Amino acid sequence: MPPDHDRLSRVNRPAPGSSHDRALDAWSELHGGIDPRQSFWVRNWVLISHACARPLVRLGITPNTVTALGVIATAVGLCLTILGGWWPLLAAVVIVVAALLDGIDGAIAAQTGTASRWGRINDAVADRFSDVMLVGIIVVVGAPPWLGATLAVLTLILEITRATAQAVGMKGPGTVTVWERPSRVILAVVAAASASWWWGADVNPDVASTLATTIAAVGVALALIGTIQLGVAVRRQTRVLG
Repeated sequence: MPPDHDRLSRVNRPAPGSSHDRALDAWSELHGGIDPRQSFWVRNWVLISHACARPLVRLGITPNTVTALGVIATAVGLCLTILGGWWPLLAAVVIVVAALLDGIDGAIAAQTGTASRWGRINDAVADRFSDVMLVGIIVVVGAPPWLGATLAVLTLILEITRATAQAVGMKGPGTVTVWERPSRVILAVVAAASASWWWGADVNPDVASTLATTIAAVGVALALIGTIQLGVAVRRQTRVLG
């Protein structure tokens, strides 16, 4: 590597013990040792969450408050989608904000040293409520209810499997599957944004129904693959525990 390039790399890389490193290490500790630096998206998501958390910490806002706000924001997104017309486009923005809040609560806990088992329980329960509402958005835009129910059940099975394995001694999430929270949020955002188009532009109802069903089917496929991925990882890791 040329000397100038080497110096530039050292300048751009956070120094050991910097706030960037502390944020990334705190996230890793809460997620079973997974290093967020290995993924461009995860690394930057963690850093954005911590940057947004700093002013909230100065205001004295607690992690549990942010967790509750995240659930409320997801519920608002569902309600906006139900209104129809172009409202789902605003719902898509609200869903993204809710997803950001989901990361900010952990960042506040890390920055204030208030992470606790009770907080993790609150966060997990809030996430499951949000997961069901995200599926509800996909059903509201036109996906068949039975397909939405299948998606919700597979999502809950995945998370129950993970939680049960952790209860018997598995460290961390087991594995990062294709159907984690970001995937669920993205699918709901796509559904809401698409619905704003086909409702606002008076697209043929049959076409809209087909598109909504396709979005839900993609979610079911990802959820099924993710459940299998996690099942294999859990089996491999818990076998060592005896």
